[in-house]
Amino acid sequence: MEIAISKDRTRIAYNKTGSGPAVILVDGAFCSKDFGPMAKIAPLLSQNFTVIAYDRRARGESGDTKPYAIEREIEDIKALIDIVGGSAYLFGISSGAILSIRAVAAGLNVKKLAVLEPPFVGNKDNKRPANAFQQLSQMILENRRGDAVKFYLTKVIGVPAIIPFILRLTPNWPKMKAIAGSLPYDAAVCGDFNVPLQLVAEVTIPTIAIDSGKSPAVLRNAVEALAKVLPNGHRVSLKGKMHDVPAKILVPALTDFYNN
Repeated sequence: MEIAISKDRTRIAYNKTGSGPAVILVDGAFCSKDFGPMAKIAPLLSQNFTVIAYDRRARGESGDTKPYAIEREIEDIKALIDIVGGSAYLFGISSGAILSIRAVAAGLNVKKLAVLEPPFVGNKDNKRPANAFQQLSQMILENRRGDAVKFYLTKVIGVPAIIPFILRLTPNWPKMKAIAGSLPYDAAVCGDFNVPLQLVAEVTIPTIAIDSGKSPAVLRNAVEALAKVLPNGHRVSLKGKMHDVPAKILVPALTDFYNN
């Protein structure tokens, strides 16, 4: 584990593996460099690239300087880009995919962008609370981390109430609670869950928007909608699970995209 220092002096923990062109992995909600899909993706991707897997602020071994702003997370990515020589490829999953899009639109020196199922699923039909950031922040302030996890799962993501109940019985629940301090930040990054047309129009670099064949239609449709707006992007559908593509299938697709 190594440390990058962001513009606001926040310590950002990361693992660096492999050699070659740099790829920075940007996690979605509940995940970190050591917990979630990136832990399986990084070893395979590092066979051809220098891979940076990091803890987003308020996760794992990274710091959490207040007050939060999306711009601070973009600065975190820039600090990592600077460490690997000033330019990199990006790969983001879920809310991390939206953060990656925001980072590119902000002008970071990213050569190519790959995103997996950014949850641009709209806000109207799902009735996501407009003040999710404030509600989650208050829960974290009161150390109600379990409540924050349940709120994000049911009110922000929209999963059935039975899911948090089941998760409480698994070894993953303590890990999810440990990362709960970053959930307000994911809510802020996702915004109203609609494709930000003006922002996406500024992403002119080569981009692929990936979806899994086993994901619900709402997520796959979101990927299609994003691909249509990207000036230099296209959709890639892969065989996978719900909101997930196994590393052995995903990594070859990423390698081909970054190398060609």
